[in-house]
Amino acid sequence: MASSRLLWASKAASYLRISVFHRGFSSILKDLKYADSHEWLKVDGNSATIGITDHAQDHLGDVVYVELPEVGVSVSQGGSFGAVESVKATSDVNSPVSGKVVEVNEELNSSPGLVNSSPYENGWIIKVEMDDAGELKTLMDADQYSKFCEEEDSKH
Repeated sequence: MASSRLLWASKAASYLRISVFHRGFSSILKDLKYADSHEWLKVDGNSATIGITDHAQDHLGDVVYVELPEVGVSVSQGGSFGAVESVKATSDVNSPVSGKVVEVNEELNSSPGLVNSSPYENGWIIKVEMDDAGELKTLMDADQYSKFCEEEDSKH
């Protein structure tokens, strides 16, 4: 009896050590689609809201500036439409789908830190009218993206 309790305790300790090391993983929302360049996309009919993931903002550190595109410009799947500048680095932001920018998050001009504090809600970057909903099939769901992040982190 005591040996099985000891085994459980050591398993629990190793599990805790792993989860602490990874900060319990970044939050990943179930109903979103994800690109391998760490953007998320929320579909609403023919339009899509796009931002960078919690995983991405965590790696970037404190965001100090977000470069936004003009409303009306076309974006293509995998193409850069802006950039996020942090205290550590500047990173391009790519569009997970092709379409036309119909709205940009003006709040980010005065509060770029929303990308850190609320990456999936107040920190969204653009809204796009999609050209081809078929492109969504090439994006990852939450489980696939979670595995992708784990594999990527284990390489560093």
